[in-house]
Amino acid sequence: MNPLRRAIDRAAARLAEAGIDSARSDAERLAAHLAGIERGRLALLDAPDGEFFGRYRAAVTERSRRVPLQHLIGTAAFGPLTLEVGPGVFIPRPETEAMLAWATAQRLPGQALIVDLCTGSGALALALARHADELGLQARVIGVDNSEAALTYARRNAAGTSVELLQADVREQNLLAELQGSVDLIVANPPYVPDGSVVEPEVAEHDPSGAVFGGPDGMAVIEPVVHLAGRLLRPGGLLAVEHDDTTSSHTAETIHRSGLFVDVEARRDLTGRPRFVTARRVLSVGAAL
Repeated sequence: MNPLRRAIDRAAARLAEAGIDSARSDAERLAAHLAGIERGRLALLDAPDGEFFGRYRAAVTERSRRVPLQHLIGTAAFGPLTLEVGPGVFIPRPETEAMLAWATAQRLPGQALIVDLCTGSGALALALARHADELGLQARVIGVDNSEAALTYARRNAAGTSVELLQADVREQNLLAELQGSVDLIVANPPYVPDGSVVEPEVAEHDPSGAVFGGPDGMAVIEPVVHLAGRLLRPGGLLAVEHDDTTSSHTAETIHRSGLFVDVEARRDLTGRPRFVTARRVLSVGAAL
């Protein structure tokens, strides 16, 4: 058997024993990363040297200790993007791509103003900016996060783009006051896991807790996000907020209760789980009362 294939087989078995569902995929992705090739080209790779196998064993050991694969390879895929990630920033999840798909399906003005709250690595902001560019729109996209560590990665990912980044807490009362009533689309993937919830070791030990946990009921940041969106969105502007799969109705209720939104709809991710809620800002406050 090819020595590389044998090493990957052993790595996959070890990762499976460590409780990693994606063991085979992770074993191959680590090998491809260390070899500097695409995963699909592993079968064409000539036998690597001994140094490769030593580095590979070390990487597999780290992954078996539940260090996130994305920390080991330094990147995470999100929609059309490959983003730099590492310790201190929340790793974007495939589940959030459902919200991205919804957002990119909306019709926005040619000079749209888009705000991504709790931007983290910049995933949603950058994906929406790229989509706008592809459509020939001259969108202004702003990403907001309170973590300097997260914004360090976001700045790297946004280099060479027009995306603006702002360090601020979305719970600040006068945040982005100059944009009041003018934003066309707000997306938010805030911390929303209820405190005390059992999460995988990759999350519990490596994702920043401030980007994961959202208070006793998971709503500590969602509620301020809804309030902020009600202030920033123009009449008819759009909102999408991701939430825990146990708080879909609570999130929709919070948006309804504000009296500032219509067309409130709970939506599911690609696995069929309740994942985000969308809404449209009323044309006037009186219309919602």
